[in-house]
Amino acid sequence: MAPAPLSEMTSAKLAAGPTILVRCPGRLKQRKEFLRAASKGRKAAVHGLVLQALPRDDTEVARVGFTVTKKVGNAVIRNRTRRRLKEAARLLFRERPVTGFDLVMIGRDTTRGRPFAELIEDLRRALAKAGVP
Repeated sequence: MAPAPLSEMTSAKLAAGPTILVRCPGRLKQRKEFLRAASKGRKAAVHGLVLQALPRDDTEVARVGFTVTKKVGNAVIRNRTRRRLKEAARLLFRERPVTGFDLVMIGRDTTRGRPFAELIEDLRRALAKAGVP
């Protein structure tokens, strides 16, 4: 079967409705940003993760940092845990954008084995507990 002509693909895409673009959260990358959120931010510990939330004085999209300590396991396990946190944050922030905060998500040993739907619910609960609107 031959591919559809470009004009048909474009009209089909337009018929599907408008595309809504959501800005991705920024990233915290420097150690001093993590330390500032840890010392001055609000902390919320839930079963699957610990969230540190530091309010900012702007309305820009939230900046998010992810960390997992060596206590959790070797590099492969820590990276898997970090990827699970990133994906949970991506999905949650797509449906509920957050602005004006620096967020640090700390993976726990239980993050790795937690069912994904429960991990997203943990993140939702941690945001509410930390006072993030």
